[in-house]
Amino acid sequence: MPSRRHAIADDLRQQIRTGHFKAGERLPSEAQLATRYTVSTPTLRSALALLQGEGLVEKIHGSGNYVRRPLRRFTYVGGVGASAIPPLRATVRTTNLEAHGDLPALLNVPPLSPLTELLYVTHDGKAPHSLARIYVPRDLAPADCPSPEQMRASLADLHPPLSEVQERLGARLPTQEESTALRISASLPVLSLTRVATNTAGRVVEAAFIVLPGDRADALFTTRLKPDEGTPTE
Repeated sequence: MPSRRHAIADDLRQQIRTGHFKAGERLPSEAQLATRYTVSTPTLRSALALLQGEGLVEKIHGSGNYVRRPLRRFTYVGGVGASAIPPLRATVRTTNLEAHGDLPALLNVPPLSPLTELLYVTHDGKAPHSLARIYVPRDLAPADCPSPEQMRASLADLHPPLSEVQERLGARLPTQEESTALRISASLPVLSLTRVATNTAGRVVEAAFIVLPGDRADALFTTRLKPDEGTPTE
């Protein structure tokens, strides 16, 4: 016999799939749903968490729970960035700070070195899609707030040019900050990418931390081989 939270989740799931609750529609309040199903608020929230983890429902803090619109999947292409059709809309916030924590080691700079942080949040329509924190040495920081595409173009045009982009991919649960910013359940795994770009002079020119919700993103890495040799190209 299913538990109360699973029974509630099954009923709400069925109502969503049959169109009783439509995409983008706000569900009744948690108090109303708890009364309707004669359960405590924690039990009701546990049932909603199941639907949030499946990507059927999203909780917007201060507003309520909504039926999530169908999600389109996007692909992160190694060394380049997230490809999207139609393009994603991005907001950016720039902050000047000093190198701290893991940043000195990643950027190969002394602690407290001047850096610029660019915080990007991309959106697919109104829904948040991804989160990225990019750190660059202050002398390489752009004068304005570039889009992700402009930021990648500026790296490609560096002199001396880039020689290596190293990326580390992992899967983990989101932090509370990431869960809130991306409007996802704290139980939904995310793809976590750490990207470090180095130029031909051996200087690290960018360290980026990118978070992609696992229900809407894939990562693609391609190794090109030399003809008839079976070995990776340089």
